[in-house]
Amino acid sequence: MKQSTENIIQLDFAEEMKTSFRDYAMSVIVSRALPDVRDGLKPVQRRILYAMRELGLSPDKPHRKSARIVGDTMGKYHPHGDSSIYDALVHMTEAYSLNAPLVDGHGNFGSIDGDGAAAMRYTEARLSYAAMTMLQNLDKGLVEFEPNFDESEKEPVVLPATIPNLLINGTTGIAVGMATNIPPHNPAEVIDAVIAYMDRPGISIDKLMDYIPGPDFPVGGIVINASELRDIYERGEGRIRLRARTEIEKGDNGRKNIVVTEIPYTISGNKAKLVETLAALAREKVFDEIYDVRDESSKEGIRIVIEVKKDRDIGNLLNGLYKKTQMEDTYAVNLLAIKPSEDGGGQPKVYNLKSMIEEFVLFQEDLYTKEYRFLLEKAKKRLEIVEGLIKATDVIDLIIEILRGSSSVKQAKGCLIEGITADIKFKSKASEKQAKALLFTEAQADAILAMQLSKLIGLEILKLQDENKELLANIAEYENVLNDIKALYKVIKTRLREFKKQFSVPRRTELTDAEAKPYVEKVVVEDLYVCIDRFGYTKAIDAAAFGRASEEAKQEYTQIAAMKSTDKLCIFTNTGAMHQVKAEKIPRCKMKDKGTLIHSLCKMENTEEGLLYVCFEQLFDAMLMFVTKSGYIKLVSGVEFETGRQLVTATKLEDGDQLVSVTMLSASEVLAGTKKVVLLTDRGLSLGFPISEVSEFKKTSRGVKAIALEKNDFVVFASAIEPDTETIQYNGRMLNAKRIRNRHRAAKGQNANLEQQTMNL
Repeated sequence: MKQSTENIIQLDFAEEMKTSFRDYAMSVIVSRALPDVRDGLKPVQRRILYAMRELGLSPDKPHRKSARIVGDTMGKYHPHGDSSIYDALVHMTEAYSLNAPLVDGHGNFGSIDGDGAAAMRYTEARLSYAAMTMLQNLDKGLVEFEPNFDESEKEPVVLPATIPNLLINGTTGIAVGMATNIPPHNPAEVIDAVIAYMDRPGISIDKLMDYIPGPDFPVGGIVINASELRDIYERGEGRIRLRARTEIEKGDNGRKNIVVTEIPYTISGNKAKLVETLAALAREKVFDEIYDVRDESSKEGIRIVIEVKKDRDIGNLLNGLYKKTQMEDTYAVNLLAIKPSEDGGGQPKVYNLKSMIEEFVLFQEDLYTKEYRFLLEKAKKRLEIVEGLIKATDVIDLIIEILRGSSSVKQAKGCLIEGITADIKFKSKASEKQAKALLFTEAQADAILAMQLSKLIGLEILKLQDENKELLANIAEYENVLNDIKALYKVIKTRLREFKKQFSVPRRTELTDAEAKPYVEKVVVEDLYVCIDRFGYTKAIDAAAFGRASEEAKQEYTQIAAMKSTDKLCIFTNTGAMHQVKAEKIPRCKMKDKGTLIHSLCKMENTEEGLLYVCFEQLFDAMLMFVTKSGYIKLVSGVEFETGRQLVTATKLEDGDQLVSVTMLSASEVLAGTKKVVLLTDRGLSLGFPISEVSEFKKTSRGVKAIALEKNDFVVFASAIEPDTETIQYNGRMLNAKRIRNRHRAAKGQNANLEQQTMNL
C-alpha cells in the first residue's frame, strides 16, 4: 500500500529548535519571571490578587483558606501548578521581604529564620490595604482585559496600581538569559520622588536622590558603599554592599557581647543559616575570640548574641565576621522590567531611577485620564436624569394625565420622548398641546416612569436641585482635569500624599561608606590531646579537661596524641599512606562526647587502618621504623614527611603487601642502638635483633628483608622494645619477650644465619 505524503511537513531541525527555544524564552521572560514596570507585578502575583478580589477578600472581610485562593487562581488564570502559586502568595505576605505586603496572612506563613510556610490547607489570607490601591477602579475600564488560557474568563493585562509598587517592594526573578533584582525602597521617599518628577519632568537623577538616597530594606541593615549608589541608579545595575547592624553590650564574667540587631536583606528569610554559620565558626575555632553564640530573637526584633572572650579585640573580630560570614554580603542590582508596547505585548528593558519613575507617571496619567472620563460620562448621564426629573416635577399634573390617558407604557413613553399624542385621552386640547412639546430623552422618560410618588415631596425636589448643582460643578471639575495636565497632576499628587500618610514608615536602612578592614588573626597556642577510639571516632580535648579525666575513661581510646592547637595530626595507615589533619579541623569536644569519624576528617578509605597517630612537631625530630607484611623493614627520618599536602605516600609497597607496624623512635635511641626489634609471624615464628642493624632509607624506598618467611607465612607484629623487656602484648595476649632469640655473630665475627624459633602464640 502506497503511503500518503500529504500530511508530512518537512522542517529544518536547527531552525525549528531555534524558533521553539526563542518562543519558550520569550514566554518565560514576558509571562513568568519578570514584572511589568507599571504595576511591578509578575503574572502569577497579578492573577492571585485579581482572584482574591473576585472572591471578595478585601481587608475588612474575614480571611479565606489559602487552598481556595490557590485553587481559583490555578483553575481560572494560572495553570502552572499549585506550589508555584502558593509560594508567590506566601512571598506577598512577608513583612521581612516587602515594605508594603500585598497579602494579609493568617496562620503559619514561615519566618525570617527560614522556616517554611504550613500547607495551604492550614493557612488563610486576604488582601492588604496596599493591595487595594492596586485593585481599585477595576470596574471603570481603566485597564484592558484579555481572555484567560482557555478563554472561559477575562483577566486584567495590568492592575490599575496607584502606588509605585515596583520601587517600594522591589522584586527578583530569573528568566532565560536575563534576571531582575530590584531592591525595595521607602514608600514615603518614593512618593516624594514621584511628586518631584511631576513638578519638574526634567529633574536629574542627582536631584531625585535627594528624595530617594538609596534602598530601604524592611530588615534594615547598613549600605556601606553609598557613594556608588549614584552610578547604580544611573546605569540601572551594580552591586550594593550590605552589612549587619551590631551593638556592643556588657556580658557576664567580664566578657562583652556583639549583638546583631539587623541583618543584610540577602539573608532575609534565612536568618537561621547565619546563626548556624556563626556557631560552626565558634565550634571549629575559626574565631578563637568567640565564647558562645545564641539567638535571642523574638517578635520584638532580631537579636543574635555573640559572646566574646575576655580581653579580645572586638573590632578585629567584627572585621573577620564581615569577611567570613553573611554579616556582610553583596546585593546585585538589575533594574530590569517589562516595558509595555503598543501591540499589547512587551519587551524587557533595563531602567534607571528616573526612567522607572517616568514610566509610573505616564501610567498614572493614563489611569487618571480614563478614570475621569468614566466619572465625566457617569456624571453627564446622571445630570440628564436629574434634569429630566426636575422638569417632570414642574409638569407633574400633565405627566399624570398622560399616564392615565395612555393604554400602555410604550404609548406613554412615546408621548414623553417624541410628543406622540395619538390615542391618548386628554382632558383638554391645551393639555394635548403641552404634551406634544415635552420631548424628554429616553433615559429621562425611563426615570420618570420609574419615579415614586414620594419623590414629589418638597424636600425631595430640593434634593434634586442640589444634586443638579453638584453634578454641574463636578462636570466642570472633571472637564478641567481632562483638559489641563496640571490639574490632572494635582489630583494624582493629592492621592499620592494620602497614600504617603497611610504607608509611611521611618527609614530602616542606614547609608554610609565604610572600608573593609582586614582581619588580623591572633594565633593562640593551646595544648590538646587528640583521642581516637577503636571505631575511629576522633576528638580534641584541651589539656586541662584531659588531665581531670579518670584513667578508666582514658583507657577507652586506642590512640592518644598530645599536640598543640597550631600543629597537624599525622596518620600512618596500613596502605603505606600518611594523612594530615590540622588541629583546628578536629572537633573540640568534652570527654563524654563521641567525636567525628577520622575518615570524615581526611581522605582515609573505609578499608584503611591507622597504625600510628602522631603530631608533626614530634614527628619532625623522630625516626620512624616501617615493617611490612612481607617482612621488609627500614628507618626513615621524620623530616622526610614535611609537606603541606593532606595525603602523601609514606613508603613503597610491593603488590599485595601492606604495612604491619609504624614505630616512632627518637634519634638518640637509634644512634645508641639499645632498642631491640621484635617480629612475629602468622605461623608463630619470632625474631629479635638490635635496632642498630636496621638501615635508614628514603620514604620512597621499599627497605630490606628482615625475616625469612615460609610460603604463605607473613609478619603480623613488629615493635622496638628495651632489651630487658619481660613481656610484649599482642592481640590481647602477653608473650615472653625473653624467648625471642637475637641474631648472633660467629666466632670469627661474620654474620650467621637468622636463628628462628617457634613460639606458642
